[in-house]
Amino acid sequence: MGNEIAEPLSETGGISDAVAVERTLAGERDAYRVLVERHSHYVYRLAYRMTGNPHDAEEVVQEAFLRAYQKLQQFAGNANFGTWVYRIAANYAIDRLRQKKSEDARRETPSRPAENTPESDPLSMVKDPAPSPERLATSAQMAEKMKAALDTLTPAERTAIVMRHWDGCGIEEIAAVLKSNSSAAKNTVFRAVQKLRIALQPFAEGRGAARAVGSE
Repeated sequence: MGNEIAEPLSETGGISDAVAVERTLAGERDAYRVLVERHSHYVYRLAYRMTGNPHDAEEVVQEAFLRAYQKLQQFAGNANFGTWVYRIAANYAIDRLRQKKSEDARRETPSRPAENTPESDPLSMVKDPAPSPERLATSAQMAEKMKAALDTLTPAERTAIVMRHWDGCGIEEIAAVLKSNSSAAKNTVFRAVQKLRIALQPFAEGRGAARAVGSE
């Protein structure tokens, strides 16, 4: 291995996450940029769906990759870096949501109406080729109702519904992020689904929008 020629860092698609991690730990700071560029879009998508606005989402992404960099020595080499930084981002987003709910409760400030912009809909930030909940929430009225419904969920419920029905994560993965067991994670997903269905019921008739919150 000592005679191997190092791959150029500019070719971000040419080296694996494991190699990028090794190079970062060896002191090549540019190697970490490979990991950030490769996984930041996925992490931002999670952060935006959980926080509901681009400013907080950017903060979650930056903090997640900063924490991952600072704890890179603790990173288990046999784990997937993308999954690892995703969990870090999810946990930080949960903390942000809890802090925000606490601040809002203290101020007792009425919720502001969603801005009339595409970015105000946390479910339409990322365009996917296959039919998805984002595609179903097409009207401005439906988008506002969905955002309002998501805002009523607890941080754990919002995390569970985003991970399960928008990112397709398994129950064990959700349980790991929520620091609970599989049974508790299933119950959290179920509660979140039920709350969203009730909130969206007036808009579901004739649209099939109930499918937008998934089913167990």
